[in-house]
Amino acid sequence: MAKKGGLLSFDAFSKTVEDARVKTTSGGLITVTCILTLFSLIINEWRQFNEITIDPELVVDRDRNLKLDINLDVTFPDLPCDIMSLDIMDVSGDLQLDVTNYGFTKIRLTETGEEIGEEEMKIGDDHGHADADIPADYCGPCYGAKNQDKNENKPQEEKVCCNDCDSVRKAYASVGWAFFDGKNVEQCEREGYVKKINDRLGEGCRVKGTAKLNRINGNIHFAPGASYSAPNRHVHDLSLYGKNKDFNFRHVINHFSFGPDVNSKYTAETLELSSHPLDGTNAIQGSRDHLYSYFLKVVPTRYEYLNGTKVETNQFSSTYHDRPLTGGRDEDHPNTFHARGGIPGLFFHFEMSPLKIINKETYGTSWSGFLLNVISAIGGILTVGAVVDRTVFVADKVIRRKKDK
Repeated sequence: MAKKGGLLSFDAFSKTVEDARVKTTSGGLITVTCILTLFSLIINEWRQFNEITIDPELVVDRDRNLKLDINLDVTFPDLPCDIMSLDIMDVSGDLQLDVTNYGFTKIRLTETGEEIGEEEMKIGDDHGHADADIPADYCGPCYGAKNQDKNENKPQEEKVCCNDCDSVRKAYASVGWAFFDGKNVEQCEREGYVKKINDRLGEGCRVKGTAKLNRINGNIHFAPGASYSAPNRHVHDLSLYGKNKDFNFRHVINHFSFGPDVNSKYTAETLELSSHPLDGTNAIQGSRDHLYSYFLKVVPTRYEYLNGTKVETNQFSSTYHDRPLTGGRDEDHPNTFHARGGIPGLFFHFEMSPLKIINKETYGTSWSGFLLNVISAIGGILTVGAVVDRTVFVADKVIRRKKDK
């Protein structure tokens, strides 16, 4: 007999002669089952290999120079556009807004919710100036809200004038006087402001648009009347709101988000609710003297796609609270007492997180992982099939022997 040597001694796949092999019907059935199972596993591995997933990473936010985009669309069924103001403030008390990039639109609504028309809305001042023909030397009265007497000791100073309705309204707001609808104010009567306000008292309003802010804590709020800043406080003229008992700040939030929407299929299907938790919110409870507040925790988020595109946006969580301005005991929670005071309105208080989430699109499995899983599946199926086939074969032989006895 020839001596074995070389690579023959390393052969781990020893062969048997064809005559020593026994084929059975059960073995054929087990083989077909193994093949079908193997194909099913390989197809699942292929699907997982081509599946795109999001790999999140939490880091410290260093992009403080970026702006915070606020996108909102809110409907007020019981409040006319002309008596509502929109203010955006940060923790420093300043109006942090890039006026070249903001754009809010107010849409007038009928009592049934049908749209009448839309107008541009200015932040903190939603009334425009009328094109009224006035003499070049005209100096309108401020009705005592401002000192219009020229200072003889400072002849270089220009005389203070209120030439339009908006100037008178601001002058009243600066000293905290009630302006109401501007009736008997010469400038307002001339510009048609009084008639416009009274003709629209039964309307509703829808406000939508986008603003760019510095990424620091602050709030955006809707409140009635003109606003002005006083030492350590922010004040609104509530005179016209208080005069009409039908006004109310009940609202529907059609859309509210920070930053652009993501266009990933994964995020669109699984993160839609968490990205826009306020969409569809309907707050209809409460009286006219009611304060609605949403406290938002904003987390800067970046999405990095497989094609190299990067989208800077934000996610946020929301906590809701409302209370009557009269204060007192809560009807639903007897142990809770509401604070007294404040102004009726809708407030969104937002707080920026110091951390940032980076969501990277990745494939579920790499090529090496896919091949390894396929090879493992093949080896495992063949091993299990061999064990089952051997067990069935031995059991069949034992049963046959017992029958032959």
